[in-house]
Amino acid sequence: MDNIEQLCQKPEFNEKNHTNEGSKASSQKWAILSLSSIPLVMTLGNSMLIPVLPSMEKKLSISAFQTSMIITVYSIVAIFLIPVAGYISDHVGRKKVIIPSLVIAGIGGLISGWAAWKMADAYWVILLGRSLQGVGAAGAAPIVLPLVGDMFKSDDEVSSTLGMIETSNTFGKVLSPILGAFLAGFFWFLPFFSFPVFCSISIILILLLVKCPKTTEKPIPFKHFFKNVKKIFTEKGKWLFSIFFIGCILMFVLFGCLFYLSETFEKEYAIKNLKKGFFLAIPLGALCLSSFITGKVIKKNKLLMKWLIIGGIILSALAIAALYFSIQLWFMISMFLLSGIGIGVGLPCLDALITEGIEKEERGTITSLYSSMRFIGVAAGPPVIALLIKRSTPWIFVLLSSLAIISAIVGFKGIKPGVKYKN
Repeated sequence: MDNIEQLCQKPEFNEKNHTNEGSKASSQKWAILSLSSIPLVMTLGNSMLIPVLPSMEKKLSISAFQTSMIITVYSIVAIFLIPVAGYISDHVGRKKVIIPSLVIAGIGGLISGWAAWKMADAYWVILLGRSLQGVGAAGAAPIVLPLVGDMFKSDDEVSSTLGMIETSNTFGKVLSPILGAFLAGFFWFLPFFSFPVFCSISIILILLLVKCPKTTEKPIPFKHFFKNVKKIFTEKGKWLFSIFFIGCILMFVLFGCLFYLSETFEKEYAIKNLKKGFFLAIPLGALCLSSFITGKVIKKNKLLMKWLIIGGIILSALAIAALYFSIQLWFMISMFLLSGIGIGVGLPCLDALITEGIEKEERGTITSLYSSMRFIGVAAGPPVIALLIKRSTPWIFVLLSSLAIISAIVGFKGIKPGVKYKN
């Protein structure tokens, strides 16, 4: 009789478990969506200004180099503060760093927008607001990578989620030129004011839908923590530095290309406003799609990640090198589309390698250092291209393709998935 009762109770128990599992899966989906909003918002805050730069140049009566600094100052500030934010997030918690950072970033957008709207000599105040946005960016988007590593246990889940995060980042790059050009069509400074709105939406999503896993581990004292980080770089430095270098170069190439395209579309082909936004979105759309597919494919296959990184970089380098011979409009767009595919293939692989290769206790700081290196590329790309574009356009393509090939060689020699490192 007891056995019969147990059998009768079993389906009810399984149904309850099934319901709990379904609820958990649903909450995880909403959490991933919420986390994805952070890189999306941070990307909008920077890349949305790219199609507006020529207009800023005219409205503010500044040079192309000065307009490039509106992009660069955001990244320079973030470079130095990202490792600090990563260390703090390891000790006080990820959300306690992310939420205030989004608030600061929104305030920076308000300051830049107000200066552009109301002040006659607005350039330096705009840079101040952009610096605050950089402070916010340092404590928001880079912290998402270690948070994903904290929330998901299996390598497959981490790789897939990081692919979604990187896709959100790249989708932001696709949406940015269209949205930036559309808003600037009303008032050229409107993109600044839109940023606090996006930050507010992201804050609400994170507060309501993201639950950080509880940990009983005590924070590592700074002295011991520093020794652990030093040990990591001693034991795993070769592949870490390789990934850092590649991430920096890919961002340099990407933002250098975007700055070049924005200037060339408007000044050489008279492509302006929303039309320019759609044209800029073509290579970025390819980058977004390739990033999404790659995140789904790589799972935990580190050898595949290595070869996808190298193959993507080589594709990007060859496409850019081909522009040395012709910059006819549709040929140029086609080559930058191929370059976008190559970069999109490499980025989620880099994210997965570095997140899965570091223990949880040091993950926040190491991934933040990686994010800093990416921001160096973002910061350096536009001003370097702004200086070269006045002198010799072909040398732009020589520089970008050469740097890409060098990074492919670094990846080939430095990333060794089969090597077992000490823990």
